[in-house]
Amino acid sequence: MVITLSLLVLTVNLMRKYIAIDLFSGCGGLSLGLKQAGFEVRAAVEINPLAVITYRRNHPNTVVIERDISDVNARNLKRAANIRYSELDLLAGCPPCQGFSRIKTRNRENIEDVRNNLVMEFLRLANELRPKVILLENVPGLAKDIRFKRMLKKLSYLGYQHNWAVLNASDFGVPQRRKRLIMIASRLGVVKMPESNALCKTVRDYIGNLKNPRHSPDSLQKMYLQNTPRVKKMIAKIPKNGGSRESLGSRSQLPCHKRIDGFKDVYGRMKWDEVSPTLTGSCYNPSKGRFLHPTQNRPITLREAACLQTFPRKYFFPSEAGLSAVGRMIGDALPPLFGKAQGCHLINHLDSNMQ
Repeated sequence: MVITLSLLVLTVNLMRKYIAIDLFSGCGGLSLGLKQAGFEVRAAVEINPLAVITYRRNHPNTVVIERDISDVNARNLKRAANIRYSELDLLAGCPPCQGFSRIKTRNRENIEDVRNNLVMEFLRLANELRPKVILLENVPGLAKDIRFKRMLKKLSYLGYQHNWAVLNASDFGVPQRRKRLIMIASRLGVVKMPESNALCKTVRDYIGNLKNPRHSPDSLQKMYLQNTPRVKKMIAKIPKNGGSRESLGSRSQLPCHKRIDGFKDVYGRMKWDEVSPTLTGSCYNPSKGRFLHPTQNRPITLREAACLQTFPRKYFFPSEAGLSAVGRMIGDALPPLFGKAQGCHLINHLDSNMQ
């Protein structure tokens, strides 16, 4: 009888879906990855109206709280997720990271970006909700900030065992060099960092068979930056499949490029059989990085950018909002496949410690 009851409890645990809440959800990259891993994402918090529209369209069963995180409390979240105190399995989030970015911190005046304090809002809600496990994603620069150290100390005080590391999304099947700090914490026991679980994927794997924008019915695939005739001529001369503007010689380069010695990837092409560079909020603009198509004489499209972020090809983005707004949303997102890897790792941890 005891054995039968134990098997019944184990079966119920395996059948239930773990409940998650996504803070700073953006357009839904992390939520999608967590869902793909097996979590039920019941609630999300996001302040950007365009991101909220995008999130709701792709995640209709998740309650989105469209509000400044500082105005959100545990009661709001428990009501949205339909849970009671301590029933939350996972609290996850990606606080805006611009204030901790490597380029931003080169300018000492910009270090105290007001968005830096949003990390502490994440900690506040973790303290109020007491989830079983916690997942936080940010840029590597967060590790040097005093607020991160305070967070880890507070989590230890609350009974969480934690771990963190800077991981590269390309080690988890994302066709992109994208280093991010991942912090995981658990009040159930020791939690290790996930290990690489996939073969390296390339630009070709994800966008190699997309239709040329001129022939595509997808409005997002038709959206890319229309450069001036002079810039178009320069792009046409850049060698295919990984070429750089430096191959053109000084005579064919733009005057602004001749005056600086740096940012070598600007107006560079991606390579078919390698991963892409890190996609940023300006990933549609080749003047901001290596964002030219490997062979076609143009920047990558917004759909290509979304695919390189591992969003499904049918994932909705409001193209009518314009190139810049949608491009920033895509570039700022957590790649769903990267989020799925973290989610699968945490589900294994929950399964192992809740039997």
